[in-house]
Amino acid sequence: MLRKYAVLLGTIAAFALPMASASAQTALKWAHVYETSEPFHTESVWAAEEIKKRTDGRYTVDVFPASQLGKESDINQGLTLGTVDIIISGSSFAARSYAPIGVTYFPFIFRDGDHLLKYAKSDTYKKLTAGYEEASGHHITATTYYGTRHTTSNRPIEKCADMAGLKIRVPDVPAYLAMPRACGANTTPIAFAEVYLALQNGTVEAQENPLTTIEAKKFFEVQKHIVLTGHIVDHLNTIVSKTRWASLSDEDKQIFTEVMQEAAARATEKIVSREKELVQEFKDKGISVTEVDRSDFEKTVMEKVTFEEFGYDKADWEAIRAIQ
Repeated sequence: MLRKYAVLLGTIAAFALPMASASAQTALKWAHVYETSEPFHTESVWAAEEIKKRTDGRYTVDVFPASQLGKESDINQGLTLGTVDIIISGSSFAARSYAPIGVTYFPFIFRDGDHLLKYAKSDTYKKLTAGYEEASGHHITATTYYGTRHTTSNRPIEKCADMAGLKIRVPDVPAYLAMPRACGANTTPIAFAEVYLALQNGTVEAQENPLTTIEAKKFFEVQKHIVLTGHIVDHLNTIVSKTRWASLSDEDKQIFTEVMQEAAARATEKIVSREKELVQEFKDKGISVTEVDRSDFEKTVMEKVTFEEFGYDKADWEAIRAIQ
């Protein structure tokens, strides 16, 4: 009889263990606006799998790409509403909660992508991300290089003054508008999905984006010149919502941080590698790819744009510029 009870109890325990394991599993939502082919998505999927593996299945993560859970403004709001747990988003959106973090979009603040990555390990980065967390409650775990923004145009550009009167499409974000407006261009906000047609029919004569975007959206088909202005070294933050971050143990916070930073590094490496290849590939297509007098552009911006109008702190700008 005792043996029968022992077998019965063992059988119940065998069924109970999977049930307990299942009940302890927490499902998270990770949202972004990028396409499934882009490294920002593929490496998010890798991170989701790693989080499940490294937490022994206590957390599962579903990644929702291509604005499936809303536009970038929507998913940022979703962090507060609790509809998403993790997002990838630009610092221009983080700056809506904490303006000083937007200084990283000030034209020519970074020399190149390597400078950005060094900033992401600096005390200034810790200060600005902590300020964002205090203001919003949400936690930035990692920063990914998005690409260096360059200009495409139907007329040659060598110096800032060459942009005078140029009809250029620029995202309706103050920091993005700063350089073209300082150079006298006529900025036009056009929905991203409509930019190709606007360039094709002459509604605008120019636009600005990283080389990888110029390739993906085929802007080179309707533009004669790719001008390497390099005015903004663009980047994305991986952000965990306030409530989700607070619910994690210290051990799990460490796991999430390590995985997300590894994913950011993997995505960054792919973007950097592709950018290097694209300059020659565009030239091989017969597109004019030219360098500019960067110092001329930078001088004009510094004369005509102030930090105060954006809510930035010049001391942060100076600290970032000093990073070697």
